[in-house]
Amino acid sequence: MIWKKKYTLDELHTFCLNTMVANLGIEFVEIGDDFLKAKMPVDERTVQPVGILHGGASVALAETLGSVAAHMTIDPAKFMSVGLEINANHIRSKKDGFVFGTGKPIHLGRKTQVWHIEIIDEKDKLVSICRLTIAIIENRS
Repeated sequence: MIWKKKYTLDELHTFCLNTMVANLGIEFVEIGDDFLKAKMPVDERTVQPVGILHGGASVALAETLGSVAAHMTIDPAKFMSVGLEINANHIRSKKDGFVFGTGKPIHLGRKTQVWHIEIIDEKDKLVSICRLTIAIIENRS
């Protein structure tokens, strides 16, 4: 298991209250030994004007998964995890329903982490694939 502390889904939900995560309707649905999974609705909050899933919403889901997962691997009293770089390839459009993202680590270093996030639809078809680099910095608060 890669987690520093075993969080519950309710704790992750509370952690994200009053943030963009909650505004987009992102919900964490599973914490595995080495992955974090969430779902996001494809609705008026997450589509572009032509009615398909906005690429920025997919990136927000990916960055949410990687950033929260990174937070779960460190001691938050001593460190913070912050995004450095994200890249995304949008493979398939989506007009309604939900998308599901799963984040897994590629590299868990002392100062940096790299996360691989796949976003799929309800039929397990790939919608987007992302890579997120995280910096681990001292928590000065």
